[in-house]
Amino acid sequence: MTAGVIEAALAFGFAGLGLALAMNLWRLFKGPGVTDRILALDTIVINTIGLIVLAGIAGGSGTAFEAALLLAMVGFVGTAAYAKFLLRGDIIE
Repeated sequence: MTAGVIEAALAFGFAGLGLALAMNLWRLFKGPGVTDRILALDTIVINTIGLIVLAGIAGGSGTAFEAALLLAMVGFVGTAAYAKFLLRGDIIE
């Protein structure tokens, strides 16, 4: 009984995150401004982290959680670098 519920929740999660990822890709390409594109990239990273975590739950792999943590750190640094570039015009002072 609970295995079927978990599988249904995983399928719903994959579908929801896949739809969110598709909408973020649309915003990335059609965004009216640079700030919208940066926010779309940050949200794409967050959705990808969610997909990695769901894949780890579905596959029973603990390595997926470490990969999600690494992607979160890289995504944060990338978003901070983009924001700094937007504000000042250069990244390294």
